Amino acid sequence: MTILVLDVGSSSVRALLFDDQLTLIPDAIARRKHHFMTDATGKAIADAENLRQLVEATIDDILAHPLAHTISAVGMATFVGNVLGVDENYAPVTPLYTYADTRSQVIVPELMERLDLATVHQRTGCRIHSAYNTAKLYWLKKHQPETCQQVTQWTDFATYCYRAWFGRDVPTSYSVASWSGLLDRVALTWAREWLDVLESPDLPELADYTSTQQGLSSAYRERWAMLADVPFCLAVGDGVGANIGVGGVSPDVPVLTIGTTAAVRMVTPELESVPDGLWAYRVDSGRYLVGGATSEGGNVFGWAMNMLKLDVDNLDDDLLARHPAQHGLIALPHLAGERSPGWQGNATGLLHRLHLGTQPLDILQALLEGVAFRLRLIVDQLGAGNVAINASGGALEQSRAWRQIIADVMGRPLRILAVQEATARGVAILVKAHLDPHYQVEAPTIAETIMPNEQHTQQYERLLDEHVAMYDLFYSGKRK
Repeated sequence: MTILVLDVGSSSVRALLFDDQLTLIPDAIARRKHHFMTDATGKAIADAENLRQLVEATIDDILAHPLAHTISAVGMATFVGNVLGVDENYAPVTPLYTYADTRSQVIVPELMERLDLATVHQRTGCRIHSAYNTAKLYWLKKHQPETCQQVTQWTDFATYCYRAWFGRDVPTSYSVASWSGLLDRVALTWAREWLDVLESPDLPELADYTSTQQGLSSAYRERWAMLADVPFCLAVGDGVGANIGVGGVSPDVPVLTIGTTAAVRMVTPELESVPDGLWAYRVDSGRYLVGGATSEGGNVFGWAMNMLKLDVDNLDDDLLARHPAQHGLIALPHLAGERSPGWQGNATGLLHRLHLGTQPLDILQALLEGVAFRLRLIVDQLGAGNVAINASGGALEQSRAWRQIIADVMGRPLRILAVQEATARGVAILVKAHLDPHYQVEAPTIAETIMPNEQHTQQYERLLDEHVAMYDLFYSGKRK
């Protein structure tokens, strides 16, 4: 059994082949780079047709692989929190609005006045925020009514692709829908509160990712003959793939991912209520993905390295030789704004206690500790118990010092997973589990386990209180 996985990320599109043991087949990755179109207003959009063509080009490429004729199923993951308006022929009439488009933030206060925030959060698992389609659709209705009048249906990128390939109506998966903010997380229907506020927009039918689609349309049967009658599972959110791909399949395995941004998540079959600062999405009809994502991660490290002109060669050794917060600073690392756990739309980066003796390495250490503190607050809300954390992501791989800082702040072991293409592997696991109900997921190989320094953890516990107090002073309405 060979599984083809389509992984549509924020900066690249990939097609990958996994063998029957869910190992990435050598030389079986086809990729195309892309980027969102952005500007100073907060716009972050993509051209849906061009992006679909990039996905199709990777499929063309991967089907030239010698093992392509053994493909028995297809799965897909996409960046989520995206929305696209299409006409009656499923042709795009709007750009693809992405999770990173913040222009709808101006309308969020009005929505907060109209709806009960706690009820909406518990119903959908999502806050009222510009990252979700709820705010984007309301903003479009208010600010671009002429555009909305051209839309027959609002859909997501994956569903748009599947409709093009199969030439018929295709449902949206519960997983992808849950990232929109519009899904009733328990009833698995579109949430009535939002349908009323948005004046009943036409949205796709809903189904589990296991609702496979077979029988490509005539144009694609000729182009992709090897996939003509292969089952395609519906797409899932990329966060679901990333979590499952590194072994996060149960409530006792929290997963930390740090790339450009960061997230802490865990999979659970039951979720009576959603913790205040977190979100709850769907893996499928039987499982939740609960956690929090920050707007800060490797982007903070990259910004500091660029601005402070630090010596890269000895950086890790220099950081590892330092004591917790020996710089005396308090850093709120919200250089790209804030999502979890505080969801303050006005949050920005802050450095407190700067003085003439402050050095560039002091600032870097303070920022890295600041990111770790934000992630620690998410872990505490998850309530996963004092268990080890599975961790992955390019930003972690590049700095052993940051790995140690995070382990010390968390006060628990950090297991660095040796996993190639975690998101795609997670999708392959989901596809195989659907096709073979007896399949048991094998735990990924642990490349390194980082144990916390107990003395450092005790110091960070005290410093965390200072960090929270500074955040409250500026961003929680407690400033005197």
